[in-house]
Amino acid sequence: MKTNFPAERLAKIAVIAALYFALTVAIAPLAYGPVQFRFSEILVLLCFFNKDYCYSMVIGCALSNLFSPMAVLDVPIGTFATLIAVILIYKSKNLIISSLFPVILNGLIIGAEITILTPEKNIPLLFANMGTVALGEFVVVTLIGVPIFYLLKKNEIVMKLIGVSKPELIKASE
Repeated sequence: MKTNFPAERLAKIAVIAALYFALTVAIAPLAYGPVQFRFSEILVLLCFFNKDYCYSMVIGCALSNLFSPMAVLDVPIGTFATLIAVILIYKSKNLIISSLFPVILNGLIIGAEITILTPEKNIPLLFANMGTVALGEFVVVTLIGVPIFYLLKKNEIVMKLIGVSKPELIKASE
């Protein structure tokens, strides 16, 4: 029986999901709340190169959010924000632009989620939460992640290991 998910492909998806989970939970105090620097979010940029990592990010995020202080809302809402962001990242043709999707979506969605769960629900707090979540995401994904992936993009071995599925990126790295 032939499958669309051969063992090597499933293994890559699982390893990256596990890595996202482990990196998030390992720095739990920094990974949750209004001010968050979820360094595992750098991995969302893998989705730019191969749509399989969209699965990894959604699975890793959902599992990580089980450990969030706001797990009841964070699992469905946070995972949904990640799903939309990684799909947009994959569809993007520019790495820098793609890095802004999780910044914007997490800022808006997670910032609103945090405000909803806060006893003092008000507009200034909403904007503050959106801003701090977006800032953390911007620092991690755009300021740290993009330069890392520009370097990785130049390495043919890494690109093969990632399994680049966009023909234009394969040509660009040759």
